[in-house]
Amino acid sequence: MQVRKYIIEIIDQAIKTLQHNGFLGDFEAPYFQVLKPKGKDYGDYAVNVAMEIGKKQKIDPIEVAEKIKEEIAKDNEFFNYFDLAEVVSPGFINFRVSQQYLWQVANNVLKEKEKFGNLEIGKNKKIQVEFISANPTGPLTVGNGRGGPFGDVLANVFKKAGYKTEKAYYVNDFGNQVLSLGHSVLKDKEAKYSGEYINSLNQKLAKPNSDAYKIGQEAAKIILETMLKKTIEKMNIHYDEWFSEASLHQKGEIKKITELLNKKNLIYESEGAQWFKASLFGDERDRVLLRSDGTPTYLAGDIAYHKYKFEKNKFDRVINVWGADHFGDVPGLLAGTEAIGHKGKLEIILLQFVTVMKNNKPVKMSKRLGTAITMDDLLEELPIDVVRFFFLQKSANTHLNFDMDLAKEQSEKNPVFYVQYAFARISSILRNAGLENTKQKKINNIELLGHEKELDLIRQINYFPEIIEDIAFDYQVHRLTQYVLDLASAFHQFYNECHVLVDDENLKNARLGLVLATQIVLKNSLDLLGISAPQKM
Repeated sequence: MQVRKYIIEIIDQAIKTLQHNGFLGDFEAPYFQVLKPKGKDYGDYAVNVAMEIGKKQKIDPIEVAEKIKEEIAKDNEFFNYFDLAEVVSPGFINFRVSQQYLWQVANNVLKEKEKFGNLEIGKNKKIQVEFISANPTGPLTVGNGRGGPFGDVLANVFKKAGYKTEKAYYVNDFGNQVLSLGHSVLKDKEAKYSGEYINSLNQKLAKPNSDAYKIGQEAAKIILETMLKKTIEKMNIHYDEWFSEASLHQKGEIKKITELLNKKNLIYESEGAQWFKASLFGDERDRVLLRSDGTPTYLAGDIAYHKYKFEKNKFDRVINVWGADHFGDVPGLLAGTEAIGHKGKLEIILLQFVTVMKNNKPVKMSKRLGTAITMDDLLEELPIDVVRFFFLQKSANTHLNFDMDLAKEQSEKNPVFYVQYAFARISSILRNAGLENTKQKKINNIELLGHEKELDLIRQINYFPEIIEDIAFDYQVHRLTQYVLDLASAFHQFYNECHVLVDDENLKNARLGLVLATQIVLKNSLDLLGISAPQKM
């Protein structure tokens, strides 16, 4: 059992016992989290439940914490996990894991290998992550590109957590943007897009008296296949589904949606347009579904698409990763999915903008296109490992300043270099010891691992399943990049203080086992991040 889950169980039981004994009144136990203390002096885990109870029951939190501490220490398994629990003002209960527990964790890694960190919290439920979904009207920009690594890693983590996961790209190949693309390719007065790719498409597709919309459709297909898909492949992203918006219109799905909402009395006419009563479902205003000229809005297509997701593909949950500029579209789609009977199944994550920095100054334009910086621009200057890592370092709601100078640096200042160097160093140690392809399933002489840096390294290894669990619940993908940095740091400190290939054969074997366990967890983490683990640097 994971240590955090065990802490929750024994504290819940302790509260029930204290209620039964009359020390605590009859109340519903408050929700509490198992936290990491700020410093090593405070142990490995901490809970604040005594303070919450103290407020409710008007009892000194220290007294409550002491009583809980007494009860949990009576559990038969307690000392298999911990050396001790201690009460700290103003009412925290802090836990210090035992060496025996840490040794067990290290051995579990060697037994489970790539399966270490696999969880069952998803219970094989179906979940889809839709991300990027940039219009096929031009090259992928850095702003849209940020959603690539984020959505990709989030889906990877869901799979690790026990969900049946799919990745999707929604191709907006219908409507005004396709028409604008057609005009741009024809270079007429309604042209909107420009650049080398438009010049190339003009030479390939433009003919006298061409229909702008048909030209736009052809151009969108070419852009999708020869530009967007190739860029996304370079980003180490592989989708399970590329879904065409145009297919919804061809199959009459938009008409079906309007008919369904009409039957539910959720559509009315105003100024010649058909309006969806989105305000009945928490939106601040109603939304147009069909314009006065009969053409559908984006919302109509989005609702139809989500009906397909939930009713044909049977997803239990869908997560859309959008750019922050789509903030205004969120309430309408949430209202629409609720209206068709799928309340609470859709979540939308908004990613803030990206600014590329050089010499501490923002770079705004692509030299080649004269437009926003493209992912291809970035990938011409940097390896994809670096791009992915830098994109994943900040939370979704934080503006990202992409430091090109740091990204190019080959030193410990560059976080990607720092992490990959740890893996290369590990690989070198194991190679020199003849353990490159070992199937070792336990650490020999594990009882010799008692040095502070050895135990600190195992503590970091122990946190890996917890990181997976936390991301699966709160979608904070940047936790994983911080984790690999912490794990690499713990390894480097261990390496500097604990020589591995020592003359003492027993100690050497124990430390080699720990190095092997570290390699496994670091590789598992980098695989989730979609970042390579180099054997040599």
